[in-house]
Amino acid sequence: MDFNLATVNEAIAAVIPDREAIVFRDRRFTYADFNERTRRLANVLTGYGLGCHTERPDLRDWESGQDHLGLYLYNGNEYLEGMLGAYKARVAPFNVNYRYVDEELVYLLNNARTRALVYHSSLSEHVAHVRDQVPSLEFLLQVNDEDRPLLAGAVEYEAALAGASPAKPDREWSPDDLYILYTGGTTGMPKGVLWRQGDILIASLGARRTGGEVLQTLDEYLARARGGDRRHLPAPPFMHGAGHWVALQAFHTGGTVVIQSEVRRFDAADILDLVERERVNNLLLVGDAFGRPLADELARRERDLSSLRNVITGGAIMTAKLKAELLAALPRITIIDSAGSSETGGQGTQVSNARTGASTGRFKLSAHNAVLSDDLSHTLAPGHEGLGWWARTGNIPLGYLDDEAKTRATFPEVAGVRYSVPGDKVRLLEDNTLELHGRESVTINSGGEKIFAEEVAQALKPHPAVGAAVGPGRAGKPGG
Repeated sequence: MDFNLATVNEAIAAVIPDREAIVFRDRRFTYADFNERTRRLANVLTGYGLGCHTERPDLRDWESGQDHLGLYLYNGNEYLEGMLGAYKARVAPFNVNYRYVDEELVYLLNNARTRALVYHSSLSEHVAHVRDQVPSLEFLLQVNDEDRPLLAGAVEYEAALAGASPAKPDREWSPDDLYILYTGGTTGMPKGVLWRQGDILIASLGARRTGGEVLQTLDEYLARARGGDRRHLPAPPFMHGAGHWVALQAFHTGGTVVIQSEVRRFDAADILDLVERERVNNLLLVGDAFGRPLADELARRERDLSSLRNVITGGAIMTAKLKAELLAALPRITIIDSAGSSETGGQGTQVSNARTGASTGRFKLSAHNAVLSDDLSHTLAPGHEGLGWWARTGNIPLGYLDDEAKTRATFPEVAGVRYSVPGDKVRLLEDNTLELHGRESVTINSGGEKIFAEEVAQALKPHPAVGAAVGPGRAGKPGG
């Protein structure tokens, strides 16, 4: 049986109301607090007339029958409240990259058919510049992080919540309700990936036990939540999937989400101070970009980090050399490489610890994953020649918002099975291990041979004079 995210959230809040759900700066929110605040936000949105207008059975895979709420926010309790509050109103929230320039914002907000926007006051100047270029945008909720005046027609977020009912919204939630995640646009313009909530919960948001079995009843979620008091610090921006996936996993297992104090950049000292002060158990990073400054800060100052058990990294490569440094500084931790994408959810993990040593770039082929031939005609067996496409089946997205062609291309049917094929090239070795090579769209052709940009970066990073490396494309003449 699959569930709507609001259903799971409400049920867990009822059995652990006094446990901390969110810690952010000097504010602490229990599950009861979080439940009430998300109900209030849902009632604000329903008061605007927002919700679900067409049920899933009457829609095609690339269509949405719900109103859409943009979350144009830095990390904070309001981002997570925005997600759950929208789900409780049967509104589909989506991520807005706060680094976008105005032209990119206009594209994204129009592509998403945005009806409402929650934004930080520090970003209000951008909202003012673009709002008249987004005809669908009607409602603005401004979160005060800087002392700036409200935009015309906007409502202050806390005032809106204070004036709304704390009662459970009058909505019939469905596992078919949408979870929307916009891609970063690394292989083209950003695209809105449409998931059923019932599917994303299983794929990435904590519906599985450690061994991979899917929880079948709400009672199973509640039993796990009662004993699940782990504390999680997702350091990446919530506007990226990995960041809020870990936060929602924490909620669905009865854990606490600790949010960094410095939200506009990665501050390793701030992160490690929080791990020490809040006794964080699980820390999420983004490859070497976060891991390198963290390792430097570990060497600079000693802290009591005995609570830390797992360092999870995703979204970019963390080199074996850096992993070895982290394990030397924190020998009790396990480093978990997590692979996946907006179009697949989590696809695989690789574990490094003091006993096994550090390694990077290889994952075991797990259930619901396959390697497809280059022409997408069949699956490949271990030890195959050349490279294939890393694909996932089972609980996968419906498609891309309002884009039939890209939906059909990325979610093909192969031998009667529907797959998600986001574009990662891999080789499946004889021992069923996946060797990652990277995205087909970022390759270099040299003498007829394909060189993946990630391979170039990996070759450079071990050099002692190199702190970070990336392989971008540049214009050039053939053979030059």
